[in-house]
Amino acid sequence: MRVLGLISGTSHDGIDSAVVDWSLSDGVLTGVVEHTGEEPYEAGLRARIVAALPPNRVDMGEVCALDTLIGQAFAEAAERVPRAELICSHGQTLFHWVEDGRVRGTLQLGQPAWIAERTGLPVVSDVRARDVAAGGQGAPLVSYLDLLLMAGLPGRSGALNLGGIANLTVREPAIAYDTGPACALIDAAAPPYDEDGALGAAGTVDEALLAELLAEPYYAERPPKSTGKELFAPGYVKADLPLPDLVATLTALTAETVAAEIRRHRLDTVIVSGGGVRNPTLMGMLRARVPDTRLLTSDELGVPAGAKEAIAFSLFGWLTAHGLPATVPSCTGATGARVLGTLTPGSDPLALPAPLAEAPVAIRFA
Repeated sequence: MRVLGLISGTSHDGIDSAVVDWSLSDGVLTGVVEHTGEEPYEAGLRARIVAALPPNRVDMGEVCALDTLIGQAFAEAAERVPRAELICSHGQTLFHWVEDGRVRGTLQLGQPAWIAERTGLPVVSDVRARDVAAGGQGAPLVSYLDLLLMAGLPGRSGALNLGGIANLTVREPAIAYDTGPACALIDAAAPPYDEDGALGAAGTVDEALLAELLAEPYYAERPPKSTGKELFAPGYVKADLPLPDLVATLTALTAETVAAEIRRHRLDTVIVSGGGVRNPTLMGMLRARVPDTRLLTSDELGVPAGAKEAIAFSLFGWLTAHGLPATVPSCTGATGARVLGTLTPGSDPLALPAPLAEAPVAIRFA
């Protein structure tokens, strides 16, 4: 079954897409990645998304407009990629409601009816809400894919995604959580991002500011836990430093908070993905802090590092279509595994495959 996964992450710079042809045999799910790509948001729409993010406040008229405009942008992105049989759209997270460590709700905008209308295909959407309703964090959902990817690795292994927010999945015991910011604060200091880590490399880490930032209470909270730009907003850091020194310090913050978790779990191997992989300064700082851990990119396992989350949402669409849960309760904190999302029919009568009784136990990419 060919499924298109669509997502815009916490960097909110564009829409990532991945078309994967999935097939299951003897418990092994094979994914043939037929397309990956990124469609940047139009500048005006991105500015409206940024203006709607915390700590800013917007009225319901703007929420309605953004739901439509983001849905239309996702529909245009879907129309430009190879044809699939099903689409799974994450949309754009505008708010992740956390109180006292518990997720009360999560809001992703991007009305799926626009995608279904433009493409004629059924659309799985609103993917995080069911896990939240079951007591989970609604994140990191990618832990399902991570655990399948790590199945054949020797020793203690983990999977790290460096997007706007960093999340880590550990195989044994199976847990996953957001460690803190990955590129969110770096991007806010040097928009749209620190290309090739050049600013971070040119600056000097301010140790006093770094120590102050490391005192953030979130880092001491026990998993499962999740966070976002509600906490790590553009105005989170207030410091009068030369820009290269500020970016170097924020890069060191990401490296140190991630490395602390890798060390805590004594991981031998970590699969790294996300936009942060393309920042050599960040990766260099991380390697220096975990010299005994092998860091390999997800590309080496057949999963393009920049498209891993889009591939994960393609997988979630396949699982939902076959009636299979796509969550790991020990990773999200939910009371049980859940089939994710809601379905918007396409132009034809909705016809789903026969439900599968057993979930895949391994995954490979051809």
